[in-house]
Amino acid sequence: MFGGLKMGDYKKIMVLENEVQAQLLDSVLTERDIPHIMRSYYDRAYDGLFQFRKGWGHIEAPKEFETEILNILAELSEHPLDTGEGQTPQNPDEDLS
Repeated sequence: MFGGLKMGDYKKIMVLENEVQAQLLDSVLTERDIPHIMRSYYDRAYDGLFQFRKGWGHIEAPKEFETEILNILAELSEHPLDTGEGQTPQNPDEDLS
């Protein structure tokens, strides 16, 4: 139970493409106190075969958070993490190393 919610109150929101997407979304939802469960499709018996064909897994959450979660996921997809790689310095004479 999370905040008075029962497991039956959770629904499948979306299939996630990979573990990085799942971890990033999980951290944002946790930071915003949005109740959710990440379900991986990994099965040791099949050595990841289901993840290859069906996606990494899916996210479950209460229906009232569905739109917010989908908006967060869209925002994360539009603006992937900036690692700083491949950027040119503001000052061309500045050395990044």
